[in-house]
Amino acid sequence: MKISYRTTRTIMWLALVVGTPLRSPAEPPVMLDDELIFDGWISLFDGQTLYGWKAGGEANWDVANGTITADSGEVSLLHTTSQFSDFALHLEFRADAETNSGVFVRTSPRPKNPQADCYEINIAPPDNPFPTASLVGRQKATAANVDNEWHTLEITAVGPSIRIELDGKMVTEYLDPHPLGRGYIGLQHNSGRVAFRKIRLKPLSLTPIFNGTDLDGWREHAESNSQFSVTEAGELNVKNGKGQLETIDSYGDFVLQLECITLGDGLNSGVFFRCIPGDVMMGYESQIDHRIKDSDPTQPVDCGTGGIFRRQDARRVVSSDHQWFAKTLVAVGPTVTVWVNGFQVSDWTDRREPHDNPRKGRRLKPGTIILQGHDPTTDFSFRDLSAAELAERNY
Repeated sequence: MKISYRTTRTIMWLALVVGTPLRSPAEPPVMLDDELIFDGWISLFDGQTLYGWKAGGEANWDVANGTITADSGEVSLLHTTSQFSDFALHLEFRADAETNSGVFVRTSPRPKNPQADCYEINIAPPDNPFPTASLVGRQKATAANVDNEWHTLEITAVGPSIRIELDGKMVTEYLDPHPLGRGYIGLQHNSGRVAFRKIRLKPLSLTPIFNGTDLDGWREHAESNSQFSVTEAGELNVKNGKGQLETIDSYGDFVLQLECITLGDGLNSGVFFRCIPGDVMMGYESQIDHRIKDSDPTQPVDCGTGGIFRRQDARRVVSSDHQWFAKTLVAVGPTVTVWVNGFQVSDWTDRREPHDNPRKGRRLKPGTIILQGHDPTTDFSFRDLSAAELAERNY
């Protein structure tokens, strides 16, 4: 059967809308440098697929040669499936001389008014009312020529402050009297050809939830068989199990970052969240298990590190026993996304019926965070645990 060009475009667009990768590359992904990983950065674009992105319209977004490109179709956004509040965003872009495009932050999926429901950092010619690096409808930047060369944008959003650097030079600083709170990261197709690459983000304004000295702010379950302690190096160690260490504070829509090491071979643990306070691991679980099948990192054993246990396996295991790894978890509403060593491994939306217990249904209300002691072989250490509730969406 012959498939028409129009049908092919529709299939591609539907794949984007549901966030399905257009390719399943056999080659290993390009990973961030360790310096960036352990400084808290995560990749929003893996260089090979559109995993973690969703199209808000029928533009011809494509991935080739480590770039995301578009040059035709509806005026619309390709946006992340995750929402962020305070962050630093780094990316590179290349645009034709007459291209009109942009990078949207704290945006809705289909923004209608750049003065109200998003911050639009424009990519546009010098004669545009808001040339490149301007905040459309809010603040104009000095006109810059970006004629078909790669340029770097650095965008920092903290509370009401939006700061924009173009090629290492601060060009726009803006204070919003009515900050939007949280939202998606979006890439715009408007007119002309645009390409993006090296898109990474660092969550900001996180607060430590482990002080490196004692277990203040945490509690052990009365029936726990695990031993939780703080090492001389200031790491939180857990041995033996079954058991759990639970935060006293609860978190609803939040970002969590931590570093962990497995001190044995083939060990199993997990980070539970939105747990029923005081109950035994009654929450969602982000798995820790580096084992793989047949030496294939795309075939995790028992969900895989960063997967959502019993809900979605990690798409790739990118961590190993006896090596420190970094994990970032973002939970907003029913959507949970996880990065391991800066690489996004899961993207899951809970579409079950509501229930107070996440094991049985969708829980959106806040709950505690739990570190698991899985069994008698357990031997893990954690460090640099920090978290932040994401600001409410104000539009």
